[in-house]
Amino acid sequence: MDRKLLLATRNQKKKKELQQILNNLDIHIITLDELPDLPEIIEDGATFAQNAIKKAVSTATASGLPCLADDSGLVVDALGGQPGIYSARFAGEDANDNENNQKLLKMMADVKTEKRTARFVCVIAVSDALGEVKTVEGSCAGRIAFEPSGEGGFGYDPLFIPDAYPCSFAELSAEQKNLISHRGKALIKAQAIIRELF
Repeated sequence: MDRKLLLATRNQKKKKELQQILNNLDIHIITLDELPDLPEIIEDGATFAQNAIKKAVSTATASGLPCLADDSGLVVDALGGQPGIYSARFAGEDANDNENNQKLLKMMADVKTEKRTARFVCVIAVSDALGEVKTVEGSCAGRIAFEPSGEGGFGYDPLFIPDAYPCSFAELSAEQKNLISHRGKALIKAQAIIRELF
């Protein structure tokens, strides 16, 4: 049997992170880049779970392969939960990581240290080729820094300082980050679902 798992992403940094965490499973991981004819999925859900489920089910049924999709983002308490599901496009539809980070810093400019609490949330949906889907969730609490630091990771990593750590996600090694991150925690839970699939 061909043990292929399709990751519903074209984000190479996310692919690398997912592969690192799933490397103990005896499966061949491919991404949307390897199936260029699949339709683009519009993420129009109101929650991380709705977006993850839509991506996983649509991609699995269109490709005929079991599929793992995640939707994740940063939830900032002082901003009423923003950027949330709009994390990737916070500063606009075509915004890059730096533009999103700058917008967040600008909005948080007058927020005092003790009020800068935030958490990363990740919902992972795993669907079989028929569209049967299961979800798991992981989160990581922390706070928003006053300026970016570190070169690693992606997204808001240079601004996010996880609880009990003196440095940002972007300053941690990939291994350290994967142990405590929202995505790492969700993927650990997802491994049981993936094993069932195969």
